[in-house]
Amino acid sequence: MRRPITATYRFQLRGPKADESGRAFSFAEATAQLGYLNQLGVSHVYLSPILTALPESNHSYDVTDPTTINPEFGGMEGFTALAEKAHSLGMGVIIDIVPNHVGIAQPELNPWWWDVLRNGKDSQYEHFFDIDWHEDNGAGGKLGLPVLGSAGDEDKLTLDTYEDQQVLRYFDHIFPVRPGTEGDDPREVYEQQSYRLMYWRDGVIGYRRFFSVNGLAGLRQEDPLVFEHTHQVLRELVALDLIDGVRVDHPDGLANPFGYITRLREVIGPDRWLIIEKILGVEEPLDPRLSVDGTTGYDALREFDGVFVAREGVDTLSMLAMQHTGSPWDQASLVANEHSLKREVAESELGAEVRRLARAMRRDNFSTAGPHVSDEQLIDTIVELVAFMPVYRADYISLSRVTATVIAEMVQRFPSRRDALDIIAAALLVDGEAATRFAQVCGAVMAKGVEDKMFYRASRLVALQEVGGAPGRFGVSAAEFHMVQNERSLLWPRTMTTLSTHDTKRGEDVRSRIIEISEVPSEFAECVNKITAITPPPDGATGHFLLQNLIGVWPAEGTPSDSLRERFQAYALKAIREAGVHTTWTEPDASFEEAISHWIDALFDGPATAHLSTFVETIAPASVSISLGRKMLQLIGAGVPDIYQGNEFFLDTLVDPDNRQFVDYTSRSQKLAMLQESGPLTAEHTGDDDLTKLAVVHAALQTRQNHPESFVGGDYQAVYAVGSMESHLVAMARGTSQRDLRVIAVATRKPIQLERGGGWADTTLTLPEGQWQEQLTGRSYSGEVPVAELLDITPTALLVRS
Repeated sequence: MRRPITATYRFQLRGPKADESGRAFSFAEATAQLGYLNQLGVSHVYLSPILTALPESNHSYDVTDPTTINPEFGGMEGFTALAEKAHSLGMGVIIDIVPNHVGIAQPELNPWWWDVLRNGKDSQYEHFFDIDWHEDNGAGGKLGLPVLGSAGDEDKLTLDTYEDQQVLRYFDHIFPVRPGTEGDDPREVYEQQSYRLMYWRDGVIGYRRFFSVNGLAGLRQEDPLVFEHTHQVLRELVALDLIDGVRVDHPDGLANPFGYITRLREVIGPDRWLIIEKILGVEEPLDPRLSVDGTTGYDALREFDGVFVAREGVDTLSMLAMQHTGSPWDQASLVANEHSLKREVAESELGAEVRRLARAMRRDNFSTAGPHVSDEQLIDTIVELVAFMPVYRADYISLSRVTATVIAEMVQRFPSRRDALDIIAAALLVDGEAATRFAQVCGAVMAKGVEDKMFYRASRLVALQEVGGAPGRFGVSAAEFHMVQNERSLLWPRTMTTLSTHDTKRGEDVRSRIIEISEVPSEFAECVNKITAITPPPDGATGHFLLQNLIGVWPAEGTPSDSLRERFQAYALKAIREAGVHTTWTEPDASFEEAISHWIDALFDGPATAHLSTFVETIAPASVSISLGRKMLQLIGAGVPDIYQGNEFFLDTLVDPDNRQFVDYTSRSQKLAMLQESGPLTAEHTGDDDLTKLAVVHAALQTRQNHPESFVGGDYQAVYAVGSMESHLVAMARGTSQRDLRVIAVATRKPIQLERGGGWADTTLTLPEGQWQEQLTGRSYSGEVPVAELLDITPTALLVRS
């Protein structure tokens, strides 16, 4: 009997070559922490990708050999030991798989890609990849590889050997030579190969990529042979009963996500957990016919963050953003910027994909409008259409009218594009290559335009700018929050929920600090205006964005450390290059980057430093309250909660690679032992924020394990307080039915306004019939309870009916 899944804990694996110190977190290190996780109350350990990837990778989404378990982590032997240890403790194992792409940055390490480069169309692995061999592909029908640093660099090719075979070398890159074409002249040898090395700025790329990452080549999972080769390890793990579930990375990149998921479900069986990294729009449903248990939880993250935002701060923060950035970053400006940035991405870094899509539309098209539309007009209309698409991909049946609606709106707005839109519509109706590529391009453009550009530019309240977020809505009302939680409990009770992941741009506790800006918008505006007057940023918009993030990580007490300065400098460099306004990854502006670096140094140690510290002191205690309450709601709420490594303590992590640091499990296990020995929390404990957060996590996870029938498949009910401060409390009840509620979670909203308003005053919470024990403090309650009494030690509570 497989153990019910009640909560997962994510480990980021890495080998010794992925860290400068040579330190690893492999299967052995993960196995050593299973006892701690078991004591904490975790039911399933959730691992980052385990297949062989580039040795230096700190994430392993760049798999180079899908047929083997990563030897850097301990191989099959190490994984088996981990799984057997977990099962002996009554725990399960979830693995993360990457079906969309493989790593090709070092082609010699990827045997399939190396063989394709060597043998071209004659390679037995040629059909594994989504390669454009058409004569009009820009590379003369060869496989275009965007690797040359300058046009004409083919003259810099030299001959070398690798594993006793002749290869072509271009600086640090090596490429295989087809058997029978070896020679003494590098240029003559090169001309006989099936690939063509292209100047990277030419935009000629002969294979589908993961978004715009040249080092990740797309796989054709729609081919049954490809599916079997890439899933043979998974089949083995299922046959040996070593795994209990699967997380699927980026299925929207595949040609047919629905068909892939259906086949995957057949492989793992009906009772193993299956979740997908599917990014949903606020109003977008997950197609109920998918054979999955749900998503990885970005939608839930938006809700748990949003319900703690003080929505009344919106006007002040919009005006402040307008003052410093030239935009209020409200819904209207966000929509306009989204369209503009998506169009920019489609024309530039994803231009190769758009041009390939246009050629496919010509081939699949039966419209009589074709001869009247130039290639330039067709490409421009595709770019415009993709930029208007409101979802990642719209070829799920639950979204069947989205594309038609967008095309209809474009026909009305742009009559001159009607013929081009006719070509596009006719090609999409064929359900061939063009339809598939259109869906894939839409997702890539959305990801690069919104997540990787707009969310690094918008700055009204940056905490809301996470994957799946809706910053234009500025928070979530209590009514909306409860309705979507109830929907989740009914439709997707086994979906994952999350607050932090390996991909979040800011960790959960950093976002809590930034969320508290919404409670004191006028004080924040005063702080920003003082700081920027004393220490003006090189660019107002960039400064406004970075200041919020700096407030999120600034120490609540004492002076910032040198390591924090280094980490924030690295974050700022990534942020300004992703934003792409003044500097980019491909065209860095050294003077602007240096100016930003000097400005940050001045903030850390200059005349504005005191203003930063003073403002952070104002909001830091309240942000702790938000973190604790939100964690409680996530862990007790509908779905299966995931804890990203280390976040049972307070962490000030930012975007990757900052959020992939090694975790100090010794301190966590020691503090858990202290917590178990000391018993219920008292006022003396609450000065230790890490201990309190650990207590929240431990109590919630133990409650889920002790009352599984009240959670997955159980009932969800909104709980309301009564009194003058009732709006400051958000609470939920779980149970087997509406008449059998057994667990109540309570959290504090807008704590600064609550304190300034005199506290909870007459506000009360009426409990259902029976005696209820609060799990953090050990106290018992029944009937009508003053909220001031319930929350006098911690700002959150967990009540379980005795």
